[in-house]
Formats: sequence, structure tokens, C-alpha cells
Amino acid sequence: MVSHDTYGLGSVIGVEEGVAVLVDFGAQTRRITAPYPKLFKL
Repeated sequence: MVSHDTYGLGSVIGVEEGVAVLVDFGAQTRRITAPYPKLFKL
């Protein structure tokens, strides 16, 4: 589980090492690129 300042709570569903993560926020899936300043692990 992660929290994003804009999208809210979500689950990480994929990882591209050092490049990006895929996060399912329920209504939408987003690819968040590194660095992750607004993404926090819960």
C-alpha cells in the first residue's frame, strides 16, 4: 500500500527497477516515474 498526494491510496502492482512503479488507485492505474517525491509507503 502507498499514498500519493494527488491520487490518494493505492496498491503497487508493478515495478520497473529504478525507473517507475505501476500503482492501482482503484478508479485508475498510474505509472509513477522515479524519483517518487509524492509517493509514500504505508
